[in-house]
Amino acid sequence: MRPIVEVARELGLEEDDLELYGKYKAKVNLSVLRRLEGAPDGKLIYTTAITATPAGEGKTVTAIGLAQALRKLGKRVSVCLREPSMGPAFGIKGGAAGGGKARLVPSDDINLHFTGDIHAVGAANNLLAALIDNHIHHGNRLGIDPRRITWKRVLDVNDRALRKVVIGLGGPGNGVPREAGFDITVASEVMAILCLAQDLEDLRHRLGRMLVAYTYDHKPVFVSDLGVEGALAAVLKDAIKPNLVQTLEGGPAFVHGGPFANIAHGNNSVLATKTALKLSDFVVTEGGFATDLGAEKFFDIVHGYTGLTPDVAVLVCSVRSLHMHGGVEKGKEAEEDIDALRRGFANLDHHIGILRKFGLDAVVAINRFPTDSGEEVDCIRQHCAELGVRAAVSEVVARGGEGGVELAEAVLEALSRRASGFRPLYDWNLPLKEKVARIATEVYGADGVDFTPQAEGELARLTELGFGGLPVCMAKTQHSLSDDPSRKGAPKGWRLLVREARGALGAGFVVCIAGDMMTMPGLPKEPAALRIDVDPEGTIRNLQ
Repeated sequence: MRPIVEVARELGLEEDDLELYGKYKAKVNLSVLRRLEGAPDGKLIYTTAITATPAGEGKTVTAIGLAQALRKLGKRVSVCLREPSMGPAFGIKGGAAGGGKARLVPSDDINLHFTGDIHAVGAANNLLAALIDNHIHHGNRLGIDPRRITWKRVLDVNDRALRKVVIGLGGPGNGVPREAGFDITVASEVMAILCLAQDLEDLRHRLGRMLVAYTYDHKPVFVSDLGVEGALAAVLKDAIKPNLVQTLEGGPAFVHGGPFANIAHGNNSVLATKTALKLSDFVVTEGGFATDLGAEKFFDIVHGYTGLTPDVAVLVCSVRSLHMHGGVEKGKEAEEDIDALRRGFANLDHHIGILRKFGLDAVVAINRFPTDSGEEVDCIRQHCAELGVRAAVSEVVARGGEGGVELAEAVLEALSRRASGFRPLYDWNLPLKEKVARIATEVYGADGVDFTPQAEGELARLTELGFGGLPVCMAKTQHSLSDDPSRKGAPKGWRLLVREARGALGAGFVVCIAGDMMTMPGLPKEPAALRIDVDPEGTIRNLQ
């Protein structure tokens, strides 16, 4: 690894612009972005993927490898990614710092505690939870109804046993007994705010307008009513600063913020992306999961608040994942099957169509595995050509930046052809239910939307309170375009069920929970934690 001060100099930064976390990690001071306010922005390359399968699409490695390839071509480039959560790292997904020769380093640090940002989010979230219960215990001046507290505690571990809990047992000295629950930390609204805030003042303001409860007479209670937004901002004063690390080939990488895309808005921090755009000619970023999740939320939420606009989209697929969308069983996805591959094109085509709805050119990145046959790779190329879409093979896991040069050249060609025709999907002034319907029908391919009485009531309440003009953040399975994870390909003849709605008013969106989506995941039968170990020298094993 290069000393991080040396990596920073490649971007034009000096040591005084950094707060060092050892030799290989640093935070970038917010003063850098203020200083560069008038500088031109680089081109924003948005990386997304087809619908997730157990076979793996390779979106993160593609984003890292593409940045390495552009740097190999002599371009001044940065990659911007989210911080991994420890929940998936010890659960089913494992590490999320890339793989093979398309990795970020120091990988183990990034996958675990890193610079403490996620812990700071959890601390701020849980401080607020404690302050709410303390307010009730000491007289309840605001008249908060304990049955209508909407704020949950969080933990950066997958723990299904904490989804529903009862607190305050043991007598009057231990608070008021009530039902409560936990979400995973990255699903906290505090994480969303950290990633959308544009400076410390904006962070404090957004924290103050978080909705946490209702009173006995059904009036909303905000953090500003408790008067603790300043304390929460103090906990997050360092976490808001973007983190700088490097790719395996020594190129700059900003890793900051970590909202999941299936239960939150799924994109790295605005501050990291804006800083990278001022310091680089090209910035490669990614959204969580597929175009129907992270990408849609960037296009409809992040863009609306910040003006950040993608210049081109990279859509990642693999032969294996297309096999699974074509009906191949898990465990057989590496076997050659042209017929299944062709059936899987329905999912690829749907995601290309989503990007076109947003006015974006797509470059399809074929993340090649060693077992992929040349015939199947050529079949994908031909299919994309018939659709008028560029396609390029990526072998960045095996070959690093060199394996991504074909993809990088295709992206540069797309950028040179025309300016982005980007446009959001909906006008924020539409009613909340209509915004949900737009996403369901035009992005997911549903025939319509059904709402439970609970969801209907909460959406009506938020509208009455004056928040109907906010964008919608869908919490939906990543395993299907539909709300049923078992339906692969491009399902037809189904309706989206919205069972719950929540106002994330500090973040600035309304969360609509579809299907059986959980905001606190559970661990699988054989979690990754069973394989992870550390040797006597302190080297961590099997975290990737």
